[in-house]
Amino acid sequence: MAQESPKNSAAEIPVTRNGQLEDSHEHGFNRDLKCSLPVGLGLSETKITFHGYDSAKEGVVEAGPFPSSSASPKSSVISPSSAAASRLAGQGCDLIIPTGGRAQQKSGPVVLADEVKNPAMEKLELVRKWSLNTYKCTRQIISEKLGRGSRTVDLELEAQIDILRDNKKKYENILRLAQTLSTQLFQMVHTQRQLGDAFADLSLKSLELHEEFGYNADTQKLLAKNGETLLGAINFFIASVNTLVNKTIEDTLLTVKQYESARIEYDAYRTDLEELNLGPRDANTLPKIEQSQQLFQVHKEKYDKMRNDVSIKLKFLEENKVKVLHNQLVLFHNAIAAYFAGNQKQLEQTLKQFHIKLKTPGADAPSWLEEQ
Repeated sequence: MAQESPKNSAAEIPVTRNGQLEDSHEHGFNRDLKCSLPVGLGLSETKITFHGYDSAKEGVVEAGPFPSSSASPKSSVISPSSAAASRLAGQGCDLIIPTGGRAQQKSGPVVLADEVKNPAMEKLELVRKWSLNTYKCTRQIISEKLGRGSRTVDLELEAQIDILRDNKKKYENILRLAQTLSTQLFQMVHTQRQLGDAFADLSLKSLELHEEFGYNADTQKLLAKNGETLLGAINFFIASVNTLVNKTIEDTLLTVKQYESARIEYDAYRTDLEELNLGPRDANTLPKIEQSQQLFQVHKEKYDKMRNDVSIKLKFLEENKVKVLHNQLVLFHNAIAAYFAGNQKQLEQTLKQFHIKLKTPGADAPSWLEEQ
């Protein structure tokens, strides 16, 4: 038999009967690897991982600092030579040198735990969503006006909204006429007061017509006083109707506008979903259909909520409107009837019934003592 050629000690690894490495040879091989490290490395910590013929086994050898090294911390870490690295690599070892202190880290991708959000990208995304939503709603409105698109209609609710808008126009007309009447009555009262003062002055200077001028002065002053009382009742009527029309009804109509906007968005996304469902279903369209279904569900919930809000506000508005207008119409009627009937006591009683206080002349601006 031919003589076997000499082999490297690293290749002669005896195996037991069970296929495991023999401990004595393994320790010897690790010792050889430890001794094969260059002394001039001077590493603060060196980790050697052994991937031998049996991959299930690993050996870790840690080398401490070079004892005779007197260099500064900056020169304590020295890169191994290419020959030493090649020798270790040829023996099936991986040399892992941890960086420490001021050593440079390995280059590679850095993964952050929390990504920093860019405000500019967030604004751009908001603008993109707003533009897409505006486009869909504009297309839906144009389609409805051209008679091509379908529209969701709640017949009962739409009828109540139409009645409310029509009543608002009529109440605004009553409000304008009442304001005109108040302005004209104020001018008449002002004229009667001046006429009464003129009659009273002539009554003092004309002795032969003293009684006649006096009667007319008293009559005009009484009419002016009753006119001021009626003016207070009319102004109270105007203020109440103005609050009803320009605040209560306007607030309800604002909710109606929000409901109509939600209805347009709901119909726009519903139309998109219907168009996608009519198209082919493949790997590209299924995610779009799922996303469109989610957006449709969101706008459907918003539409249902706004419709419920409008129904509740219309109900409360009707109750409030009946109560307010009933009291104001009774006040207006009683005040006008008592004034033109010349019944001063009934006119004053009407104001007391509705808790109306008349402003005395010069009481508009409080004195500095009252302000303090």
